[in-house]
Amino acid sequence: MNQAEPCFDVAHLGHVELLTDKPEESLDFFVNVYGLTESGRDGDSVYLRAWDDYEFHSLKLTASNTTGMAHCGYRTASEAALQRRVAVIEKMGLGIGWTDGDLGHGRSYRFNSPDGHVFELYWDTNKYEAPAGEKPALKNTAQRYHGRGAAPRRIDHFNLLASDVSKIRDFMVEAMGSRVTEMIQLDNGRIGGCWFTVNNKGYDMACTEDHSGSKGRFHHLTYAADHRDDILRAADVFLENGVFIETGPHKHAIQGTFFLYVYEPAGNRVEIANAGARLILDPDWKPVLWTEQERKKGQAWGLKTIESFHTHGTPPVAAASNHGDRK
Repeated sequence: MNQAEPCFDVAHLGHVELLTDKPEESLDFFVNVYGLTESGRDGDSVYLRAWDDYEFHSLKLTASNTTGMAHCGYRTASEAALQRRVAVIEKMGLGIGWTDGDLGHGRSYRFNSPDGHVFELYWDTNKYEAPAGEKPALKNTAQRYHGRGAAPRRIDHFNLLASDVSKIRDFMVEAMGSRVTEMIQLDNGRIGGCWFTVNNKGYDMACTEDHSGSKGRFHHLTYAADHRDDILRAADVFLENGVFIETGPHKHAIQGTFFLYVYEPAGNRVEIANAGARLILDPDWKPVLWTEQERKKGQAWGLKTIESFHTHGTPPVAAASNHGDRK
C-alpha cells in the first residue's frame, strides 16, 4: 500500500443505489420518516436527496427481489481525472465498462471491488434545481430546509462488508486515490476495519470484516445532520414511527461521530450522524491504528458495540448468493 503522494482525482461520494424488496414501505420511510426529497423516477428506481445535496440525487432506491447495495457512485474532479482513474482501474483488471448514466448524471465507468461490490465514477452530473416551493432564501443552499422527518442535510458515508478488508484497503488507495484515516488491527493479524477519504473529510467510506464469510455485502448508509441535537430529535422521530433503533444515540470512538442506527423496512441499515468539525487537514496524516483490545472497550463513552453490528448486513446471508439477481 503506497500512500506517499495524495491523489485527488476523485472529488467526493455522490450516491449509493440501495435495493429493496419492499419498495413502497422503503420509499415512505426515506421520504416521510428519514426526511429525504424525491427528485425523480425511472423504471423501478426512485431518486432521492437530502436538502443540501447539490446533485440531483444521493440515493437511488431500486425495487428488487433482494436487498443491499447495487452500486456506489463517486464524482471525479474533472473529465481528465475520470480518464486517469479509468486507466488505473483497467490495469488492475477490475473494470466492468462504461454506462450511459441515468437521471442523476452522465456517462460513468463501473468496476468491481476485490469483494465484488460495484463502484462507479462519473464527471458530468445533473445539479438539483429546486422548484418554486423548495427554493431557499440563500442562493448558496441547494434547497429550503423542510423539517420533514429526521431531515438530514447531506449524504456523508457508507460502510461495506468484505471477506478481506486488507484487499479493500489496497484497492481504495490504488483505484480511488483514497487516504486511509483509521484502521482496526485484530489480534490474529487481520485488518478488521478501515476508514477512507478522497478529500479532507474524516471518511466517506468504511469497510469492516464480514463475519459470515460472505462477499459483496452492505453494512450501512449514512446521512449527516448539522447538530447532535438533530440526532436526538431523529431518535424521537424514529420512535414515534415505530422504526427499530439498533444502537445509539452515542459517540463512536473511531472518527468521533455522534451516531444513531436504524433499519429501514427492507432491512438495510441506515445511520443519521453528526461528525462535528472533524477534518483531516494534515497532508501527511498517518492512519490511526486501533487494537482489538481497545475496540472491546466499546464506543467513546463506554457503550458496548451491539452484537448485530458484527452480524447484520444486506442481503441476508442466505440470500447473498442471489445478490446479482437485481432489477
